[in-house]
Amino acid sequence: MGFERFIARRYIRSKQQTLFINIIMLVSVIGITVGVAALIIVLSVFNGFNKVVTDVLVAFDPHIRVLPAKGKSFTPSDSVARLLNAEIDVEAWSVYVDSKALLVSRGVNRVVLIRGVDESMIGEVSGVKNAIVLGQFDLGTKSKEAGIVIGLSLADKLGATVGSEITIVSPVGVDAMMVQFGQPEMKKFTVTGIYDSRNKEYDSHYAFIAIENAQTLFEYRGSVSGIEVRLRSIDASIATQAVLAHKLGERFKVLTWYDLHRDLYSVMQIERWSAYIILCLIVFVAVFNMLGSLTMGVIEKRRDIGVLKALGATNGSILRLFMFEGVLVGTVGTVLGIAIGLGICYLQIHYQLFPLDPTVYIIPAIPVEIRWSDFVTVGSASMLLSMFAALYPALRASRLTPVDAIRWE
Repeated sequence: MGFERFIARRYIRSKQQTLFINIIMLVSVIGITVGVAALIIVLSVFNGFNKVVTDVLVAFDPHIRVLPAKGKSFTPSDSVARLLNAEIDVEAWSVYVDSKALLVSRGVNRVVLIRGVDESMIGEVSGVKNAIVLGQFDLGTKSKEAGIVIGLSLADKLGATVGSEITIVSPVGVDAMMVQFGQPEMKKFTVTGIYDSRNKEYDSHYAFIAIENAQTLFEYRGSVSGIEVRLRSIDASIATQAVLAHKLGERFKVLTWYDLHRDLYSVMQIERWSAYIILCLIVFVAVFNMLGSLTMGVIEKRRDIGVLKALGATNGSILRLFMFEGVLVGTVGTVLGIAIGLGICYLQIHYQLFPLDPTVYIIPAIPVEIRWSDFVTVGSASMLLSMFAALYPALRASRLTPVDAIRWE
């Protein structure tokens, strides 16, 4: 293929070619460059936002959650404990109890999700202990006074601070109260800590108490709502989920951090693919221009093609010649686009070219995460489109007969 490449490069650099064709070819290269760079930048930004969301969610939620397949609670057995302790990827695990309840403070009422946790293990399976901004994570397990830890947004709505008294009204006994035969379970708690998880949904709707108090309030009688599991690496979530689901059997559901927020991640994935497809149209328009310029180039080079065939060039050689010309244009545009996209991503990571208002957002600048798989995907798509664009003019050139090509020359 030596002479095909040589001639293809000469055609691209030729100053004798029609100026209009050269302009279209230049526009094609610029279009491919812009499209590839835009794809790299946008996908990297999506990766960055995905990482920020995952960091915020996983810092609060466990990597894996084990729930009963039927009902709202189960009694943890020694076999389940031995299984979790024996699993290599499991770093820590803890049981919990959760239920909705009414919080009352200074005449303000809020329905929230009360989570009863093991105070000695909560720091191992969740990041809520590290998110404390006021007070400390003290649920009163070592004292007679019951403690409660609430989110910053919830504290603002209740007008509560560290040391404030909050009453939890359990849904247990509400039915009896409606017919005046009893009253719901209630218990007073003292706010010992306020956390800020950087997620208003959590900060507004979650409160933590000791698991013993939760079991009493919600009448769980030694049973629990589920088990939270923290792994040594989040990347082992799917593999560990499969192992635990197989060993625990049909009595339990095993959910990963992704399953707990599947709707959110599904929307983010749809947005990512939508952006990818839309930006691919830029590359498509560019390679369509390249198809036009190569087709006009074939028409202009009819005499050259006829001479080459008269000298013994085969149809395959002519096909490879113009295919290589199209691939060369696609390669130049793709490489330039990747270089520009990588450069802008690097500048954003290190110099924050596009900052965000830290008083409004939880991050100081638009996040960017570079994944080399995106470079391979974008580069492959660009090259594939370039090859398809070059195929038609290359086939047309290869089918020219020498007599027809040089008859009027």
